[in-house]
Amino acid sequence: MQLEEFDRLLTGRYAKAEYPALEDQLCRWSSSRPLDGVKVLDATPIFHNTLLKYRALLVAGAQLTVGVSDLLPNDPHVVAALKQIGIPLQKADDHTAAPFDLVLDCAGAFAATDARIGYVELTRSGVSVYQHCTRPVFMADSGRIKQIETCLGTGESLFRAMEQLGYAEWSGRKLVIFGSGKVGTGIILQGYRRGASVYVVTDPTTITAQAKPCITAVADYRDKSAVASLLNGAYAVVTATGVRHALEGLIPAAELIASGALLANMGVEDEYGPSIPAERVLEQKATLNFILDEPTRVRYIDATMALHNEGAFYLASHPEVQGIINPPCEIENYLLEVTRRHGMINPELDLLYKAENPAGNQ
Repeated sequence: MQLEEFDRLLTGRYAKAEYPALEDQLCRWSSSRPLDGVKVLDATPIFHNTLLKYRALLVAGAQLTVGVSDLLPNDPHVVAALKQIGIPLQKADDHTAAPFDLVLDCAGAFAATDARIGYVELTRSGVSVYQHCTRPVFMADSGRIKQIETCLGTGESLFRAMEQLGYAEWSGRKLVIFGSGKVGTGIILQGYRRGASVYVVTDPTTITAQAKPCITAVADYRDKSAVASLLNGAYAVVTATGVRHALEGLIPAAELIASGALLANMGVEDEYGPSIPAERVLEQKATLNFILDEPTRVRYIDATMALHNEGAFYLASHPEVQGIINPPCEIENYLLEVTRRHGMINPELDLLYKAENPAGNQ
């Protein structure tokens, strides 16, 4: 009955070519039911496209509870719909529920929730939370799949959110980005494609091959005078470090507050720090793309959500594993192949992985 309700909520929203990896899980797991009877708490941010992820877990036989955290943005209409169709919800600060077998977490929001088998963490922000965990932790963010979401999807969604707020013109404007990881790289690429002059504050050795041709200048984050100089004349400043309060003590806060620059946060947590008041940052420092009805288009997040689910299956079927587990190559290669064969983002995947592997090898 719940699956029928999920189908009703999803009717007409997405074409199957937008979510090939989750559709593949649905087909495979409906007969094998690899998570039959396993108690799973899933804390993925709750939006309409997340329903596709839940649906795959349900056909796998999981006893699903959805985690709701104040740390993570959610669509209240979707949360209400889940409650109406009988999906149990649990708040992050509610520790009265019985232990789960698996916690599929995001940003470590449910790290304090007991998980008999282990945890699957979705984001880089959760890595530090779980580094001393005594149970196995499958780090979905540590593989190549997450690049699709962050390098292609998150960068695109930042500019969709900016456009929704009325900031659509970027040609010739100075964009300063803090961070050059997966999210930062995606913003660099998308900013460059929109004609912005892109400046980056980071460890220069971390800049990727994809990003280098798109950057006007770089400041080493350890050089405060270079950082201050780079910020002069910025039209927009975007944080994408994955580190809470990363800019605290690094930037000339008073000058930045007084400037006319747009300030945006693309981290799960506040990356500006207490010296920059929330009202000075777009959407009160909330992750900017989460103002969108679809914060990341499902075509870009499909493989990531499928990998998060695969992490649950992996831990449930490998009781011998311990510590931090990076996604096995065979799992990622399979999901990439499904995405290429049945999805709609092949040209963008070519751009992403060609720079990583100039010979074209996967």
